[in-house]
Amino acid sequence: MPTFIAAVRGVLAGMAAAAVLGAQAQTSDTRQQAFEAAAAAAKAVTVAGPSDIKLGDQAMLKLPAGMEYIPQPAAGRLMEAMGNSHDERLLGLVQGSGESPWLVVARYESAGYIKDDDAKEWNVDDLFKSLKEGTEEGNKRRKDMGFPPLEIVGWVQKPSYDAATHRLVWSMAARSEGETQEQQSVNYNTYALGREGYMTLNLITSRATIDRDKPAAHTLLAALQFNDGKRYEDFNSKTDKIAEYGLAALVAGVAAKKLGLIAVILAFAAKFAKVLLLAGAGAVAAFTKFFKRRDSA
Repeated sequence: MPTFIAAVRGVLAGMAAAAVLGAQAQTSDTRQQAFEAAAAAAKAVTVAGPSDIKLGDQAMLKLPAGMEYIPQPAAGRLMEAMGNSHDERLLGLVQGSGESPWLVVARYESAGYIKDDDAKEWNVDDLFKSLKEGTEEGNKRRKDMGFPPLEIVGWVQKPSYDAATHRLVWSMAARSEGETQEQQSVNYNTYALGREGYMTLNLITSRATIDRDKPAAHTLLAALQFNDGKRYEDFNSKTDKIAEYGLAALVAGVAAKKLGLIAVILAFAAKFAKVLLLAGAGAVAAFTKFFKRRDSA
């Protein structure tokens, strides 16, 4: 069976040959080399579950069996190699260790204590409008980097907040020009609120596989627990910082524009990150199926 790097090299060679991004050959080679180096570095430090993963000084993730964790700084290097900007909030990446090609991006935002009372009054139509506006603004950067624009097309799951556990879930689908519904990219976003900020576990997958993959996001969300003294319930109104925005801003509005929370993985990663992080022949098979699907679309 091919090694991890050999499998990645084969997939990237196929990408260049198929001219997926329509880029210059030299640019494609540079991207391939950068990703290959980042993938090798990530593989060297990957932690397999079951394991206890420290998320800074804030929380612990009980990584289940069948999942793998890529810590910083290897996670950041890999994300940047896939076209994403440097993100100081990034904690690491989680992926399935089997054939399932999902990827979860873990971040922590030290925003302060977020009041959640506005969840009772938010308007999902207004949130949707803000998300579209934020994505259109992000398209300016995608264009500068040579990637096609993305269009927000609708909710996969409308915002849902559990006041008892202080967990928020919402999901939106996006597409590039010419994509079918099954080919649409999906960010399935889950949040855990804490005393000093919040954790995000952002599942990157596709419209065709979201029903299969989203249980993994919920499993990870349930496996994340803030440390004693860092929990939402530990908030002290006399001493603690209160965030400048409320819960609705974690879906759209201020946080979407200021913090980039709707930064859907760029065209490169949205279609290939979940494939490229697989090891062995499964990666090549998944990549081949993808191109057959595009050719027939």
